[in-house]
Amino acid sequence: MFKQDAIEVLRECDALLIPSGTKVTIQKGSLVTITQALGNSYTVYVNGNLARVAGKDGDALGMIILDEGDVNELDGTLEDKVWSVLKSCFDPEIPVNIVDLGLVYECHVLPEGKGHLVAIKMTLTAAGCGMGPVLVADIEQKVRDIHDVNEVKVELVFEPPWSRNMMSDVAKLQLGML
Repeated sequence: MFKQDAIEVLRECDALLIPSGTKVTIQKGSLVTITQALGNSYTVYVNGNLARVAGKDGDALGMIILDEGDVNELDGTLEDKVWSVLKSCFDPEIPVNIVDLGLVYECHVLPEGKGHLVAIKMTLTAAGCGMGPVLVADIEQKVRDIHDVNEVKVELVFEPPWSRNMMSDVAKLQLGML
Protein backbone atom coordinates (compact mmCIF):
# COMPACT_ATOMS: atom_id res chain seq x y z
CA MET A 1 0.00 0.00 0.00
CA PHE A 2 1.13 3.52 -0.74
CA LYS A 3 0.74 6.34 1.75
CA GLN A 4 1.62 9.56 -0.02
CA ASP A 5 0.42 12.96 -1.07
CA ALA A 6 -1.33 13.58 -4.34
CA ILE A 7 0.87 13.59 -7.42
CA GLU A 8 0.34 15.30 -10.75
CA VAL A 9 -0.29 13.08 -13.78
CA LEU A 10 2.45 13.73 -16.34
CA ARG A 11 0.51 12.71 -19.45
CA GLU A 12 -3.01 11.56 -20.14
CA CYS A 13 -3.59 7.85 -19.61
CA ASP A 14 -6.43 5.37 -19.72
CA ALA A 15 -7.85 3.84 -16.56
CA LEU A 16 -10.76 1.66 -15.42
CA LEU A 17 -13.07 2.97 -12.71
CA ILE A 18 -13.45 0.71 -9.69
CA PRO A 19 -15.72 -1.11 -9.25
CA SER A 20 -17.72 -0.44 -12.46
CA GLY A 21 -14.88 -1.15 -14.91
CA THR A 22 -15.88 1.90 -16.96
CA LYS A 23 -13.01 3.12 -19.15
CA VAL A 24 -11.94 6.70 -18.45
CA THR A 25 -9.04 8.94 -19.40
CA ILE A 26 -7.11 10.66 -16.63
CA GLN A 27 -5.99 14.01 -17.98
CA LYS A 28 -2.48 15.41 -17.78
CA GLY A 29 -2.23 17.63 -14.70
CA SER A 30 -4.88 15.73 -12.73
CA LEU A 31 -4.01 15.05 -9.10
CA VAL A 32 -4.04 11.39 -8.04
CA THR A 33 -3.01 9.41 -4.99
CA ILE A 34 -1.55 5.97 -5.62
CA THR A 35 -3.07 3.44 -3.22
CA GLN A 36 -1.39 0.27 -4.49
CA ALA A 37 0.88 -1.08 -7.21
CA LEU A 38 0.26 -4.79 -7.65
CA GLY A 39 -0.33 -7.28 -10.45
CA ASN A 40 1.03 -5.09 -13.22
CA SER A 41 -1.27 -2.17 -12.43
CA TYR A 42 -1.62 0.86 -10.20
CA THR A 43 -4.73 1.70 -8.20
CA VAL A 44 -5.20 5.44 -7.86
CA TYR A 45 -7.62 7.73 -6.12
CA VAL A 46 -8.70 10.42 -8.57
CA ASN A 47 -11.61 12.88 -8.50
CA GLY A 48 -13.32 10.99 -5.67
CA ASN A 49 -13.03 7.61 -7.37
CA LEU A 50 -10.70 4.65 -7.38
CA ALA A 51 -9.29 3.72 -10.78
CA ARG A 52 -6.94 1.07 -12.13
CA VAL A 53 -4.08 2.28 -14.35
CA ALA A 54 -2.21 -0.33 -16.41
CA GLY A 55 1.40 -0.88 -15.38
CA LYS A 56 2.54 0.10 -18.87
CA ASP A 57 1.33 3.63 -18.02
CA GLY A 58 3.36 3.92 -14.83
CA ASP A 59 5.41 6.72 -16.39
CA ALA A 60 2.26 8.86 -16.59
CA LEU A 61 2.16 8.67 -12.78
CA GLY A 62 5.86 9.41 -12.43
CA MET A 63 6.36 5.78 -11.44
CA ILE A 64 8.15 2.86 -13.06
CA ILE A 65 6.51 0.95 -15.86
CA LEU A 66 5.35 -2.32 -14.30
CA ASP A 67 6.16 -5.37 -16.36
CA GLU A 68 5.77 -8.87 -14.99
CA GLY A 69 7.94 -10.48 -17.62
CA ASP A 70 7.06 -13.33 -19.93
CA VAL A 71 5.35 -16.24 -18.16
CA ASN A 72 6.42 -18.47 -21.04
CA GLU A 73 10.02 -18.21 -19.87
CA LEU A 74 9.19 -19.78 -16.50
CA ASP A 75 10.08 -23.40 -15.82
CA GLY A 76 7.29 -25.84 -15.10
CA THR A 77 4.22 -27.32 -16.67
CA LEU A 78 1.49 -25.42 -18.46
CA GLU A 79 -0.62 -25.73 -15.30
CA ASP A 80 2.23 -24.26 -13.21
CA LYS A 81 2.32 -21.28 -15.58
CA VAL A 82 -1.45 -20.79 -15.34
CA TRP A 83 -1.27 -20.74 -11.53
CA SER A 84 1.64 -18.29 -11.71
CA VAL A 85 -0.44 -15.98 -13.88
CA LEU A 86 -3.43 -16.28 -11.53
CA LYS A 87 -1.21 -15.21 -8.65
CA SER A 88 -0.43 -12.03 -10.60
CA CYS A 89 -4.12 -11.02 -10.67
CA PHE A 90 -5.33 -8.70 -7.93
CA ASP A 91 -8.62 -7.20 -6.91
CA PRO A 92 -7.69 -3.49 -7.07
CA GLU A 93 -9.39 -2.89 -3.73
CA ILE A 94 -7.49 -5.63 -1.85
CA PRO A 95 -3.69 -5.96 -1.90
CA VAL A 96 -3.71 -9.77 -2.08
CA ASN A 97 -3.72 -11.95 -5.22
CA ILE A 98 -6.89 -13.84 -6.13
CA VAL A 99 -5.34 -17.26 -5.41
CA ASP A 100 -4.31 -16.40 -1.85
CA LEU A 101 -7.66 -14.68 -1.32
CA GLY A 102 -9.29 -18.04 -2.06
CA LEU A 103 -11.27 -16.75 -5.03
CA VAL A 104 -10.15 -19.49 -7.45
CA TYR A 105 -12.21 -22.63 -6.80
CA GLU A 106 -11.06 -24.72 -9.78
CA CYS A 107 -8.53 -24.52 -12.59
CA HIS A 108 -8.35 -27.21 -15.27
CA VAL A 109 -5.95 -27.35 -18.22
CA LEU A 110 -7.54 -29.55 -20.88
CA PRO A 111 -6.17 -30.66 -24.27
CA GLU A 112 -8.01 -28.98 -27.15
CA GLY A 113 -6.91 -29.43 -30.73
CA LYS A 114 -3.25 -28.42 -31.04
CA GLY A 115 -3.33 -26.55 -27.74
CA HIS A 116 -5.25 -26.36 -24.50
CA LEU A 117 -8.43 -24.98 -22.97
CA VAL A 118 -8.03 -23.45 -19.52
CA ALA A 119 -11.28 -23.60 -17.54
CA ILE A 120 -11.36 -21.56 -14.34
CA LYS A 121 -14.16 -21.44 -11.79
CA MET A 122 -13.90 -18.53 -9.38
CA THR A 123 -15.89 -16.29 -7.10
CA LEU A 124 -15.71 -12.78 -5.71
CA THR A 125 -15.49 -11.60 -2.12
CA ALA A 126 -19.08 -10.36 -2.45
CA ALA A 127 -21.77 -11.30 -4.96
CA GLY A 128 -22.44 -7.62 -5.69
CA CYS A 129 -18.80 -6.77 -6.39
CA GLY A 130 -18.66 -4.79 -9.61
CA MET A 131 -15.05 -5.82 -10.30
CA GLY A 132 -16.08 -9.25 -11.61
CA PRO A 133 -15.96 -8.35 -15.32
CA VAL A 134 -12.66 -6.47 -14.87
CA LEU A 135 -11.04 -9.41 -13.04
CA VAL A 136 -12.36 -11.92 -15.58
CA ALA A 137 -11.01 -9.87 -18.50
CA ASP A 138 -7.63 -9.51 -16.75
CA ILE A 139 -7.43 -13.26 -16.12
CA GLU A 140 -8.50 -14.18 -19.65
CA GLN A 141 -5.95 -11.83 -21.24
CA LYS A 142 -3.05 -12.99 -19.05
CA VAL A 143 -3.79 -16.72 -19.40
CA ARG A 144 -4.33 -16.38 -23.16
CA ASP A 145 -0.76 -15.03 -23.43
CA ILE A 146 0.60 -18.42 -22.33
CA HIS A 147 1.91 -20.51 -25.25
CA ASP A 148 -0.28 -23.53 -26.12
CA VAL A 149 -3.43 -21.96 -24.65
CA ASN A 150 -6.13 -21.79 -27.33
CA GLU A 151 -9.07 -20.81 -25.18
CA VAL A 152 -9.78 -19.50 -21.68
CA LYS A 153 -13.14 -19.82 -19.96
CA VAL A 154 -13.64 -18.10 -16.63
CA GLU A 155 -16.89 -18.86 -14.84
CA LEU A 156 -17.99 -16.67 -11.92
CA VAL A 157 -19.89 -18.67 -9.31
CA PHE A 158 -21.25 -17.77 -5.90
CA GLU A 159 -21.74 -21.24 -4.41
CA PRO A 160 -20.19 -21.89 -2.08
CA PRO A 161 -20.09 -18.27 -0.99
CA TRP A 162 -16.65 -16.88 -0.32
CA SER A 163 -15.58 -16.47 3.30
CA ARG A 164 -12.41 -15.37 5.09
CA ASN A 165 -11.73 -19.02 5.89
CA MET A 166 -10.85 -19.54 2.20
CA MET A 167 -7.87 -17.18 2.42
CA SER A 168 -4.37 -18.59 2.73
CA ASP A 169 -2.32 -17.82 5.82
CA VAL A 170 -0.17 -15.58 3.58
CA ALA A 171 -3.25 -13.50 2.72
CA LYS A 172 -4.38 -13.31 6.33
CA LEU A 173 -0.92 -12.19 7.38
CA GLN A 174 -0.82 -9.51 4.63
CA LEU A 175 -4.19 -8.18 5.77
CA GLY A 176 -3.30 -8.24 9.47
CA MET A 177 -5.72 -11.04 10.29
CA LEU A 178 -3.13 -13.38 11.88
